[in-house]
Amino acid sequence: MHTGSYYVAAAALIAMLFGGGPVVAQSADAAKAYPNRPVRVVNPSSPGGGGDIMGRLIAQQLTKSLGQNFIIDNRPGAANIIATEIVAKAPPDGYTLLIGTSSTFVTNPLIYAKLPYSEKSFEAISIISHAPLILSVHPSVPAQNLVELAELAKSRPSQLSFASFGIGSSSHLAGEMFQQMTKTRLVHVPYKGSAPGMADLVAGHITMAFDTAAASMPHIRSKRIRALGVAAPKRLATITDVPTLGELGLAGFEISGWYGVLAPAGTPRGIVAKLHGEIVSALKLAAIQQRIANLGAEIIGNTPQEFSAQIMREREKWGGVVKEAGIKAE
Repeated sequence: MHTGSYYVAAAALIAMLFGGGPVVAQSADAAKAYPNRPVRVVNPSSPGGGGDIMGRLIAQQLTKSLGQNFIIDNRPGAANIIATEIVAKAPPDGYTLLIGTSSTFVTNPLIYAKLPYSEKSFEAISIISHAPLILSVHPSVPAQNLVELAELAKSRPSQLSFASFGIGSSSHLAGEMFQQMTKTRLVHVPYKGSAPGMADLVAGHITMAFDTAAASMPHIRSKRIRALGVAAPKRLATITDVPTLGELGLAGFEISGWYGVLAPAGTPRGIVAKLHGEIVSALKLAAIQQRIANLGAEIIGNTPQEFSAQIMREREKWGGVVKEAGIKAE
């Protein structure tokens, strides 16, 4: 991602001319004092959604380890653009962070002709975790497995519906892939985040949904929804009785959503490094590892460079899928 090399060089010149000291020293000083006031963590997920849960886990631990409140500010809607733009335009001082998602940086640039941000608007810090999506249906749906669901959808073209947490989101891509691979036609119902879509699935207003384990597992355990398959290369340890979609005949049907922490471009490198270290340390704590595992997610904790490279790899991977499905921002 953007490293702000031009601005760093300019700041170094100014520092030398006016006796401010080297930028590296200033960055180290800034990191040492950081944070000395509350930090705003803008989250595009609805309260209760998978991204909200992951963001709160990290924010709570950073509050403990750094001695200042890291306060979650949920700003769902507009395919994560509202939240992302807020952080892109915030001062690059480490006091406004973003819980970024795969759709924010991977698919949005593929389906929107113009966005008020790009990957260059941010400093990547670390991916918290990623979680494969689970295909679930409401218990009233007369389909006990994937084959029966596909047959039902074929017998009722454009009558069954699937929820997603936004146009171009991983859940939307999963629904499009499902239709392509099963040769069915479903009605896509996008929501402003995971939580409202899941609420409608639980209420029976929606037929099915591809959602993260974090959002799905509580309702699967309470039997308010029924899991049919996991979009992963192997079964989840938390629900070993649910097969992968590949096992059920949809070879290669693997898709997951990730959640990561980013800061505005130009945030001092010392602060980025400090946040990265604290996040990685948090992800090593047994309590957090167990909580994330219980949500059916896998801990990542990668470097800023690895985070940036992953965004570009995934964008290349999904470019063809988006084009074939004709997904465009509305």
